[in-house]
Amino acid sequence: MSHQTNGPREEEPGLVERFRRSRTARTGRRIFADNRLAQIGLLITLAVILSATLAPLIAPYEPTEQNIVDAQLESPSVAHPMGTDQFGRDIFSRVVYGARISLEVGLIAVSFAILLGVPLGLVSGYYKGYVDETIMRTMDVLFAFPAILLAIAVMAVLGQSLVNVMIAIGVVYTPIFARVTRSGVLSVREEEYVTAAKAVGDTDGNIIRKDVLPNVIAPIIVQATISLAFAILAESALSFLGLGTPPPTPSWGRMLSESRNFMQSAPWTVLFPGLAIMVTILGFNFLGDALRDTLDPKHDTESGGGL
Repeated sequence: MSHQTNGPREEEPGLVERFRRSRTARTGRRIFADNRLAQIGLLITLAVILSATLAPLIAPYEPTEQNIVDAQLESPSVAHPMGTDQFGRDIFSRVVYGARISLEVGLIAVSFAILLGVPLGLVSGYYKGYVDETIMRTMDVLFAFPAILLAIAVMAVLGQSLVNVMIAIGVVYTPIFARVTRSGVLSVREEEYVTAAKAVGDTDGNIIRKDVLPNVIAPIIVQATISLAFAILAESALSFLGLGTPPPTPSWGRMLSESRNFMQSAPWTVLFPGLAIMVTILGFNFLGDALRDTLDPKHDTESGGGL
């Protein structure tokens, strides 16, 4: 038998080391090789990211520049490829800059949800018992509220600002990451390499960090990609309701809200922001589906879980 004692291990058994990278050893090259939708999703996502990053170079006008006298509600033309709104602002420039707001809110809100939800899911799934019940019942309380209603409630408490929009959306998606993480931990904690790590006297913190987390990271990545799309949609919905990004900052949802009275006389004012939201969410969903199919092969045999 091993000469190890119950103290901290100095050399990992081969069994632990082999299984430790069992899921993370998967490579991403299979994701896009034969999946046309994944390729489309990647192209859309890269286009949105580039548009947001290079907005000052791409946009021909300042997004808040007004010209009510000479350019109010102009139809699409060479000077204004997507037309202008009721204040004479260039819609193309506002759509490009709006990508910055959407990605910023989506990325930070999802990161916030991951930072809260993943540790809660790890602790809940690993320790089970009273800890599990307490954490999961708290998550169930948050799940009991419709997502947009919970976000509005958080905004009502915190007030209207871009930072508070991110926090509100992050709170909404925290239970999702907690559940996804817990589900993976419940399976991983029974694996041989976790048992071996416990047998050689490793601490719970090291086991969770080195053995459990790397092997539940795949569904977390998938969920992050899908949640990013819905976070962008949530920001647009809050802005449409007047609770999101304050004017005159360009936001796709606020652009729709401000232009709803001109749907018949100037349909381009709602068409292009709406298309931006739809195409962006479609791209992230295609990418998320491809990641799910590659990193979570058991998905097809399980009942699919939506948001």
